Amino acid sequence: MTTNSRFAPPRAAYIHVPFCRHRCGYCNFTLIAGRDDLVDTYLRAIERELSWLGSPREVDTLFIGGGTPTHLSLPQLQLLCDIVTRWFPLVSGHEFSVEANPLDLTPEKAELLASFGVNRMSLGIQSFASAKLELLERDHRAEQIASAFAAARHTMSSVSLDLIFGAPGETVESWRHDLKQALSLSPDHVSTYGLTFERGTRFWSRLQKEEIAQVAEEDERRMYLTGIDCLTQAGFEHYEVSNFARPSHRCRHNETYWAGNTYYAAGPGAARYVDGRREMNHRSTTTYLNRVLADQSPIAESETLIPEDSARERLVFGLRRLEGVDRARFQAETGFEVEKLVGQPLVEFVNRGLLEATESRIRLTREGLLVSDAIWPEFLCR
Repeated sequence: MTTNSRFAPPRAAYIHVPFCRHRCGYCNFTLIAGRDDLVDTYLRAIERELSWLGSPREVDTLFIGGGTPTHLSLPQLQLLCDIVTRWFPLVSGHEFSVEANPLDLTPEKAELLASFGVNRMSLGIQSFASAKLELLERDHRAEQIASAFAAARHTMSSVSLDLIFGAPGETVESWRHDLKQALSLSPDHVSTYGLTFERGTRFWSRLQKEEIAQVAEEDERRMYLTGIDCLTQAGFEHYEVSNFARPSHRCRHNETYWAGNTYYAAGPGAARYVDGRREMNHRSTTTYLNRVLADQSPIAESETLIPEDSARERLVFGLRRLEGVDRARFQAETGFEVEKLVGQPLVEFVNRGLLEATESRIRLTREGLLVSDAIWPEFLCR
């Protein structure tokens, strides 16, 4: 790759499906709940937006996320896949991922998705504990997880599980039990996320009213480290801050983001990186639909990155990976030396034991993993 890599034609595409049965209390994603009457309109809009590409664009990885893509009916899911694969034909050896909810995933939907080349499924199970699922306001029950996993396992070559830790009242031991339950299914990939309380969510409001309480910071740290230890001891590679994979089962699509490479995207709230420009569509589903079907741009935010900002982003994304950033490759791809780009903050984080810097590479330490969100802003600011 060269310093012009940010202008390379994308080899990855993301499609956002905003529909859900209901919005969970902690969720601040772009979605619309209880509006299934808009799905057919959405499908017309997605086809219209993709038609603006002018011609089909071959990709190596394709990811349909949400929302809940599997909330769509079988005919709607079929039409979506038909539209998406026509505009983004997949190469041999592709990765095609779809997010699924245990409540919505049926064997028929899994078979349909597989017929379109979907070979990786990410199941948003979040927990196996009934009380925790209820607290998180999830709409599936613990007993539905096994059948959903079986449907995915039967049709997909790779199955991933999403888990949340740090729910109010959760203990390290109850989190360890969730991890053991997950491992008992033999998934190929696991993502673990600490619960966050985002402004504008019901959980944020409940936190302000003291109806719920966050777990102690030390307990959350212990839960994160417990996840690392349990999963790596079970043979998973901890390859990104929140992601663990069996050999050859990393999420290649997400690695596109972490490598700072270009990608297409379509749908409400979808963000793309093409020709050195970052763009994000309107988060409001109705605004997106109205604009696209009126042949108006759905873009809400747009920014052309200067080389320095592009390099800073690439550094931060690269440091999310456990392998870290290769100094020589980084300079070849961006034109910047790491030290000259970020200077003193790098020295300070190394001295504090949060980053490890050798002649060839820079990476997060185990302690740095725990506070990585506090490191990124220091590297992004000029």
